[in-house]
Amino acid sequence: MLKILVAQDVALIRGAIAALIGQEPDMKVVAEVGRDEEILATAMLHRPDVAVIDIDWPGHDRLPAVAQLQTQLPSCRTLVLMSLGHPGMIRAVLASGVAGFILKDAPAAQLARTVRNVAAGRRMVGPELAAATWDYNGMPLSRREFTVLRLAGEGAEPAEIAATLELSVGTVRNYLTTIVTKLHARNRVDAVRKAYNAGWLP
Repeated sequence: MLKILVAQDVALIRGAIAALIGQEPDMKVVAEVGRDEEILATAMLHRPDVAVIDIDWPGHDRLPAVAQLQTQLPSCRTLVLMSLGHPGMIRAVLASGVAGFILKDAPAAQLARTVRNVAAGRRMVGPELAAATWDYNGMPLSRREFTVLRLAGEGAEPAEIAATLELSVGTVRNYLTTIVTKLHARNRVDAVRKAYNAGWLP
């Protein structure tokens, strides 16, 4: 059973997040926090596996609290909830070394999957955030290459990708070859695997 801490300043939203997580049979919310100065002390008391922290609290900088939590309790993985804001903010969050990011309007099922992946030691970045931040998280792919990779990761064949993006199959194959080369992968499947492990694909 994964132990989860939820940190969010609005009680109604905090309760909704906790309720969503609590519906999962393998997760239990062990603590809810409404103030950033309570995060570390509460985490040290309950020893959660994952701390889900909303960093969009108005008028406050959550990153020092996130960094302190990661230093003082490295066994607790940190998943950040955020809006798709300025790239500079996203860059600061990336630099903090958190285990994962997810947009606050993501589907509930994506939140649960991301929590599990973060708990398993993977670094997770939602597709929207990954597309907005490849300059900052080491992703060597262009926006179009990333889109092709994401579709391939969803199981689409080159012909399906070509139809979706209104490209020729040959162009898609060229993109896939470039992606494999840039990611130093053996083949398309290996490229997708590397992208998942890097947290670029959810």
